[in-house]
Amino acid sequence: MLVRDALIGGTDHGACHIKSVGRKTVKETAVMLSRPIWFGVFAVATVAGLVLAVSWAAAQSEDGDEVLRPKRHFALERPGDLTKADAIKVYDEIADEMARGYAVSGDPTAHAYRRWRRYNDASYRSETHGNRYVNNYANGIANKAGYGDLKEGVVMPPGAVLAKDSFTYTADHELYAGALFIMEKLPAGGNPAMADWRYAMIMPDGSVFGDTNNETAERMDFCHDCHKQVEEFDYLFFVPEEYRRRFPNN
Repeated sequence: MLVRDALIGGTDHGACHIKSVGRKTVKETAVMLSRPIWFGVFAVATVAGLVLAVSWAAAQSEDGDEVLRPKRHFALERPGDLTKADAIKVYDEIADEMARGYAVSGDPTAHAYRRWRRYNDASYRSETHGNRYVNNYANGIANKAGYGDLKEGVVMPPGAVLAKDSFTYTADHELYAGALFIMEKLPAGGNPAMADWRYAMIMPDGSVFGDTNNETAERMDFCHDCHKQVEEFDYLFFVPEEYRRRFPNN
């Protein structure tokens, strides 16, 4: 069931101010956390009794160009803290529902990524993704190429795909679905200005915010600008050590 509320606004770019509807704690919805989390509503999906607040990336901004051609990820101004155990429980409840929303886009990665190997043992907060909680997935091609043990000088082969879904937890104990971020290695010459990487951002309702393979490419320039920090690892960041999963042979 999807319920929509027309109230948009607020100061957090990427997590719209939303009106609370039927406030419930996670405890009341059978997800036992160390402290209660309150849920608000913009687009609300019910997942096994969990009320999931879905955000819209193009939040209100005084500079419309900053929304359509961002220079960085829209940052959460007042992020909240989740323990590792709580992050696991939250993600277990909302992950499949988020994936169904992304799949509306028709992007093959959005349909497939939840069946790929996940390289973090719990969702972790990423400053480079606007203080959202994220998860790192890689397809089989990326796995075999050594994504799980990134070394300087590594170059991913064509067909390697990384997917990072996200959610926001605020200091006001509200939970919002975030975007799905995709990096796909193209054949040589596919996008030489970006080391043959394709970047895409899919919103929780399946709309595509930007994709370097189409007319929205300029919206994704900031992604590669950020990833230049790790050029020696083929522009790939990786999971923080304390959240990293280990697999045989990588």
